[in-house]
Amino acid sequence: MQFTGTEHYIADKDLMVAVNAAIRLERPLLVKGEPGTGKTELARQVAESLGLRLIEWNVKSTTKAQQGLYEYDAVSRLRDSQLGDERVHDIKNYIRKGKLWEAFDSGEKVVLLIDEIDKADIEFPNDLLQELDRMEFHVYETNETVKAKVRPIVIITSNNEKELPDAFLRRCFFHYIRFPDADTLARIVEVHYPGIKKRLLSEALSRFFEIRDMSGLKKKPSTSEALDWIRLLVADDVEPETLAASDKNALPKLHGALLKNEQDVHLFERLAFMARREMR
Repeated sequence: MQFTGTEHYIADKDLMVAVNAAIRLERPLLVKGEPGTGKTELARQVAESLGLRLIEWNVKSTTKAQQGLYEYDAVSRLRDSQLGDERVHDIKNYIRKGKLWEAFDSGEKVVLLIDEIDKADIEFPNDLLQELDRMEFHVYETNETVKAKVRPIVIITSNNEKELPDAFLRRCFFHYIRFPDADTLARIVEVHYPGIKKRLLSEALSRFFEIRDMSGLKKKPSTSEALDWIRLLVADDVEPETLAASDKNALPKLHGALLKNEQDVHLFERLAFMARREMR
C-alpha cells in the first residue's frame, strides 16, 4: 500500500515519504501547515489513491473526544420510557456511534481524517491517546469493548493554533507542509486550470509571491486563495501585460480573493499613497 500522489494533488517527495512511513508504522499522521496548503485534501487524495473509503471527523471548538467514540442519548430514553415505547428496554437503541467507532467497525481498511484537531480544547488530544494507540475503547453503558477489525489509516490535521501535548505528539508521525515554491505552485495551478496561458500564469505567480513577501501583512494569502484569484483572472480574461505593468505597492486586481482583512487592504492603500507622494 503505497501513496504516490494523484493527478489532482501535487505531493512532493517528503510528503509522500511521510504518508507511507505513517502507514508502515501504523501510527497517526499529524499534518501541520498554513491554512489552505492542502492538509484536508491530502486525506481525501490518500483515500482516492489507495481505493479506500474516507471517514471525516471535522473538529470544532465545542467538540469533545467522547463524541468520536459514541454518545448515549439519555434524554431520548427518558422520553420513550414516559411514552411506554418498547425501544427503551434495549439501551443500544440510544447509543450513537461516533466517527472512530465507524472506522473501527468497518470490515475493511479506511482512511480516518480528524480535521483541525487544534480547534478543540487542549485536553481533546490527550483524551484520544489510548483509543488511537490501542485501537479500542469500552462502551460502559453496554459493557462491550469495540476493537478495530482492520486498523485504519489515521490522518490528523492542525493549523498550529495551539500546541499539542507531548504525549500525543510521541504517538504520531509528523509532517509540516511547507508553502509551495513558484514551480510547485505553477504545477498545482495547471492541475486545476489545464491550458492556462503560460504568460498569465507566470505574471500572476510573480505578483502573488510579491504580495506574500510584503512586510507587515497580517495574513499572507494561501494556496487556495491563489487558486481562487487566478480563476478570477482567467474568467475576466485579464491580460498578462496588465499584471506586469501594475505597481507592486498598489492594491492587486480582484484583491478580495487574496486579502482577507481590512488591515492588509489599508497597508496597500498607505503604500500606494506614499509612493504617489514621492513621485510628486
